[in-house]
Amino acid sequence: MPRKPDFAFLLAHPAHFFALGCGSGLAPKAPGTFGTLFAWLSFALCRPYLEELPLLALLGAAYLGGIWFIEVTGKALGDPDHGSIVWDEIVPFWLVLLMTPATFFWQLAAFMLFRYFDITKPQPARYFDEHVKNGFGVMADDLVAAGYTLLTLALLKIVFA
Repeated sequence: MPRKPDFAFLLAHPAHFFALGCGSGLAPKAPGTFGTLFAWLSFALCRPYLEELPLLALLGAAYLGGIWFIEVTGKALGDPDHGSIVWDEIVPFWLVLLMTPATFFWQLAAFMLFRYFDITKPQPARYFDEHVKNGFGVMADDLVAAGYTLLTLALLKIVFA
């Protein structure tokens, strides 16, 4: 039976801290949405201090590290894709925000689209979600959601620009 994480679990291992989105994954309802909101807020706070290339390198490291964070935390919780694990929402949404116009309405559209694609899991996200039960699979399905989000935003920009 999967374990329900708490604050002590969050602080018990660095992988847990990151996998649970610095605590945002402990939200009692809709932890994926809270993780994505955390991503939006943390991106807004950090973006002014990072140029694009160092930020891309940081995103790459956060993505690769996320595979390990999620693997360790999923095993400790007894569920490789436990609802409280939200690092897989955070890093791909940071990528979306990096490529989204820096206005509230574009970022709000990005947030809503990302949550839609993360929840509905269009292929190949559904394949990763259903068949790749490890840190790689958990991170990959949200990266696919980020790709669908960016594609939809690009189409919206063409239509409304």
